[in-house]
Amino acid sequence: MFARIAASLKRLYRDERGSEGLEKLLIIAAIVLPLLGILIFFSKDIMQWVRGGYENIRTSAPDPHQTINGNT
Repeated sequence: MFARIAASLKRLYRDERGSEGLEKLLIIAAIVLPLLGILIFFSKDIMQWVRGGYENIRTSAPDPHQTINGNT
């Protein structure tokens, strides 16, 4: 009985099916997790940068309530 279980475990250990998918998943995780950590660590700075850009665009845009001639 023990020999059959040991043989089954050896076959399972040597089986390489599915390993390519697992390797791809590990590579993606190795790239995504550090990027996620950087985004979380610098989230306040990124939010300030985006808000500053938005405010810059908003203040430089013409008033949408005025017509081309300046009449309302």
